[in-house]
Amino acid sequence: MTFFKATVTATAVLLSTTAFAKTDVTVAIQLEPPHLDPTSAAAGAIDSVLYSNVFEGLTRFGSDGSVNPGLAESWDISEDGLTYTFHLHSGVKFHDGTDMDAEDVVFSLDRARAEDSANAQKALYTDIASVEAVDPATVKITLSVPNGAMLFNLAWGDAVIVAPESIENIKQMPIGTGAFKFVDWVQGDKIDLTRNEDYWGAPAKLDKATFKFISDPTAGFAAMMAEDIDAFVGYPAPENLPQFESDPRFQVIVGNTEGETILGTNNKLPPFDNVKVREAVAHAIDRQAIIDGAMFGLGTPIGTHFAPHNPDYVDLTANSAYDPELSKKLLAEAGFPDGFKTTLKLPPPSYARRGGEIIAAQLRAVGIEAEISNLEWAQWLEQVFKGKDFGLTIVSHTEPFDIGIYANPDYYFQYDNTDFQKLIVDLNGEADPEKRSAMIKKAETIISEDYVNAYLFQLAIPTVAKAGLQGLWKDAPTQATDLTGVSWAE
Repeated sequence: MTFFKATVTATAVLLSTTAFAKTDVTVAIQLEPPHLDPTSAAAGAIDSVLYSNVFEGLTRFGSDGSVNPGLAESWDISEDGLTYTFHLHSGVKFHDGTDMDAEDVVFSLDRARAEDSANAQKALYTDIASVEAVDPATVKITLSVPNGAMLFNLAWGDAVIVAPESIENIKQMPIGTGAFKFVDWVQGDKIDLTRNEDYWGAPAKLDKATFKFISDPTAGFAAMMAEDIDAFVGYPAPENLPQFESDPRFQVIVGNTEGETILGTNNKLPPFDNVKVREAVAHAIDRQAIIDGAMFGLGTPIGTHFAPHNPDYVDLTANSAYDPELSKKLLAEAGFPDGFKTTLKLPPPSYARRGGEIIAAQLRAVGIEAEISNLEWAQWLEQVFKGKDFGLTIVSHTEPFDIGIYANPDYYFQYDNTDFQKLIVDLNGEADPEKRSAMIKKAETIISEDYVNAYLFQLAIPTVAKAGLQGLWKDAPTQATDLTGVSWAE
């Protein structure tokens, strides 16, 4: 705190305050995006930088996970649940100065759901039968079947609104409608944003924002301690948190994410096409040892692909309790009394790299030899997510309410269960809260009992920031570092 003598004039105080007021921020995150188009990649790192800051959708997620108006100021839903009429905000412009109107919405959603679409969440939009521009400020979306999750689905980063004029260069030069404009990307280092002075909504409080990419936890600690960065969102070395908590220069914020961290299994690759082998893998894993050893206690054990803070969560951890002797028995019954060899392909985050070493040792103890390959994010997307060239992997699924991915047999873990697929179709068409709750719980139970993957823990998100920084999200209902409400305390 600064104290002023009584003789200091009001003008001097004003000048002093103005001189030291910060209007920029440098935020570190661990993963660098492979490119800058959130509508054509599964990489959450793209949304970490661009969601809400640069790109916006018809609806958007709030920091509490609520679905709020975005580019649409309001909407009407027909009684049969098949027609959504969105009323767009007036005066919205893209960062290149062109108007954003209903035709851009039609283009964006048609592109997302097209047959040749590269959109990672294309399945969320398959119930859309047509998108029509009624007039420049009105869009009508007609569904083939009712889908109670449609407003939620449209809030994902995969459904942001882009312009056909800028789509050719979007991966390197993103042009959106958000409160910040893209300025520059120094690959391997940083992305710079600047305030959009012509923003249609409440303007950003910061003039400039820089995202620094620091993959190494040791380097992240050094940068934070030296105050070279103002915050590290998703701080990758939880063992350092007590040191930051005891230092008055910093604040530590620990929140929840939607990130189900799983040991992903290739369900079509022998021997993982055998449910007994998948069950054996699950029982070989000591979740708490991974949470303690890789995350220093941060994380909540899960037994299915669902967030424990959701009221519909079912605790199914007992289905895959740590039991190495049972694991060995199941392997023998499946025809692998001496175990087998497989691959364990790991993306860069600390939970994967650190957790992978622990899991490999646990699998080795029951006879499964998992050869570790450390991949960069682009490699992981190419080999594992797209190429399905893996036996096992570790990844955290940070998208909200994404249990529906298990209804897509072409998803990277290649789970193909027609009963589950029908259940998700029925869930999407059901509006009654009690019936939806029962269906969700049934879906959680099916994938747990099918041992589609080994479910590890719900990812916590620790953020370390300088003491005066305010407005950062505590929780991460989607993978985003929303800076639109961030400022420095005066």
